[in-house]
Amino acid sequence: MNDFDTSKIKVVFMDIGGVLLTNGWDHESREKAAEVFSFDYTEMNILHNFIYNVFEIGSISLDEYLDTILFNQPRDFLKEDFKQFMFDQSVELPQFLNWSKSWKKQTDLAVFALSNENNELNDYRIKKFKLHDLFDGFFSSCYLGMRKPDPRIYKRAMEIAQVEPDECIYLDDRPMLVQVAKKLGMNSILHQDFETSKNILENFIRN
Repeated sequence: MNDFDTSKIKVVFMDIGGVLLTNGWDHESREKAAEVFSFDYTEMNILHNFIYNVFEIGSISLDEYLDTILFNQPRDFLKEDFKQFMFDQSVELPQFLNWSKSWKKQTDLAVFALSNENNELNDYRIKKFKLHDLFDGFFSSCYLGMRKPDPRIYKRAMEIAQVEPDECIYLDDRPMLVQVAKKLGMNSILHQDFETSKNILENFIRN
């Protein structure tokens, strides 16, 4: 049970990957890419871990990221084909996104994405899955130049939305990120399944 005061809530901040969609470019996607394109996963992943934080805060482009982790040597596949593979890894998770879009039409709350996303995948996912139908805006790491679990990204999102911690809900599937928000005083919810999160958000449907 959540013990926060629902009458105070003005804003919902929600993660995207692992909640509404699959993660944009996680280790499972990278392992799959190594199998499909036949390259050394370990070698690529070392470089990925070295530079991915810089990529997700928008400091380098997708081309620059790929030039660092893969196309630093000749390959027998095209960069454009690899990019398309990356985009194709984004898939809608069952139930929650469609339900949330319907719920958004019945609530007075502002709803914002608060997520770690690189520029190109972020833009693709917003357009592909029509995320504007749910979100009033996107506090993405690539736009703000900082990424979760940095507490500053949560604070910046609240500052821009003009809400106090106890006036918002934060929904994420990763316990560590939920804990960071909780330490800041946000009403933090661990997204575990569709029904549990649905039951919480239903409290904010207009009568």
